[in-house]
Amino acid sequence: MGYLEKFIEWFEYPQLDLELKKELKEIVENRAQIEDRFYKDLEFGTGGLRGVIGAGTNRMNIYTVRKATQGLANFIKKAGLGNNQVVIAYDSRYKSAEFALASALVLAKNGIKAYVFKNLTPTPLLSFAVRELQAIAGIVITASHNPKEYNGFKVYWSDGGQITDKIANAITAEINQINNELAVEFMEKYEAEEKGLLNWLDEEVLNSYLEKTKNIVLRYDVIHEASKDLKIVYTPLHGTGNTPVTRLLKEVGFSNVIVVPEQAEPDPDFSTVKYPNPEEHAAFQLAINLADEIKADIVMGTDPDADRMGVAVKDKNGEYIILTGNQLGALMIDYILKMRKDKNTIPPNGVIVKTIVTSEMGVMIAKEYGVGYIDVLTGFKYIGEKIKEFHHDKSHTFLFGYEESYGFLIGDHVRDKDAIQACLVVAEMAAYYKLQGINLLDRLNQLFKEFGYFQEDLLSITLKGIEGQEKIKRALDDWREVIPKNIGGKKVVSARDYLNETNMNPLTGKIKPTGLPRANVLHYTLEDRSWFCIRPSGTEPKLKIYFGVVGESKSNAEEKLARIKAEVKAKVEASIYCER
Repeated sequence: MGYLEKFIEWFEYPQLDLELKKELKEIVENRAQIEDRFYKDLEFGTGGLRGVIGAGTNRMNIYTVRKATQGLANFIKKAGLGNNQVVIAYDSRYKSAEFALASALVLAKNGIKAYVFKNLTPTPLLSFAVRELQAIAGIVITASHNPKEYNGFKVYWSDGGQITDKIANAITAEINQINNELAVEFMEKYEAEEKGLLNWLDEEVLNSYLEKTKNIVLRYDVIHEASKDLKIVYTPLHGTGNTPVTRLLKEVGFSNVIVVPEQAEPDPDFSTVKYPNPEEHAAFQLAINLADEIKADIVMGTDPDADRMGVAVKDKNGEYIILTGNQLGALMIDYILKMRKDKNTIPPNGVIVKTIVTSEMGVMIAKEYGVGYIDVLTGFKYIGEKIKEFHHDKSHTFLFGYEESYGFLIGDHVRDKDAIQACLVVAEMAAYYKLQGINLLDRLNQLFKEFGYFQEDLLSITLKGIEGQEKIKRALDDWREVIPKNIGGKKVVSARDYLNETNMNPLTGKIKPTGLPRANVLHYTLEDRSWFCIRPSGTEPKLKIYFGVVGESKSNAEEKLARIKAEVKAKVEASIYCER
């Protein structure tokens, strides 16, 4: 069925949601809009669904959510694991509560019990609840840090981790067999509640999560000694983090936590920020203004579903500097391993897990403590998958997992990135270093002097629609066709193509396997340990290019980074924008 026929089917459907019908009426004469909304189904990947909210098969709405849920239900029933219950959480975005209920009622129609949180709930709490309640799966309705126009449908499996490729592909196959999203059946709310198929979760799960999270505290004595003098400014960026973060910090002993009042309450418009993302420096402006006013030691912020967190600390000039995710990860590894070493609790098979686009600085620090590392593909689901493996084969003890995009995990009672845990560890670190007369930035500079000046950067090129997808494909095809031998005046010593599962040395022509699952990712390492990586975003219409260098000084690292970034950017843009 073509996109026009699909549009007509929706437009003429008598029970169509009135808000969506109104939207369709407004685009009747707009062929481009009709095509964009109906030329394909919103794709279900390992991260589930994510897209702009609105009418159409290529949008987030109750019909596309019901279709995805029915696919999940079909997979659960066919798996026959005898545990037919699913936990559902949702954040502060538009339609989140409606999509959560729509999912629950489709599951109910399939005889699957749904346990839905009564209130807005962070993603890491959903991950915890799946294991706590021994559910077969979990759903969280969120688009994480995306702009307000977006929402998503993210699926977790019984281990509490995001579904990985095998399960995602099986669910996708089930979804693809559903021909008409408008016809997916669901149970009425009152009937689902009466039959015990729709159940509501209260604060009991949150209380249990907070108690488990307190176990990651390494130095209660430090917290008690420094907490009164340590001023923390925190912002939940209009999302779900306020209650769990402030409760946790207060209950372990931090008595001086000030929440940014303008950003304390949930707000689907994210009215005080352009993007509710800790990676965006502008998102911290109100928090930094407040910190400046009250002379705070540290600023912390979490994204809407509280799985990512960022930090700002003062430099020598009294300016608040926002640390990168790579820098925060390095600091946490250093602190956790230092405290564990002092207590002699570093296990002999301890390991940190990071993604292939994350800085090598944390690896160097871990090695100093005799701790190994494992690289995984981009996406925290692969870190969660490793933790599951460790529990089964006892090959390693998980100590820390992180990715450059402000995702961190310390305690494995959660199997996804957890900004609430990260806030606790960062607050404890800040207290420890304050007692030493320094702050996190001072400690970071000490680490730079010891391990080298690591610098990283990310270039995102937005390419929307069908034409954008074609340009992204063309760029990656061009890099695959001609493997560079030199970039930025340095020889390329490793060219990894994860789609073809090859790792080639362009100097010798020798090829070996990557050892990781297939993915549309290209990764290049240079002779001076610099690297860059090119991949399409899994959640947004973007081509992402990651860069990492290490220099003898800050200026040396910045010069290296600028040179490599300029050359790679020019080559990529030549592929994207040239006429064929």
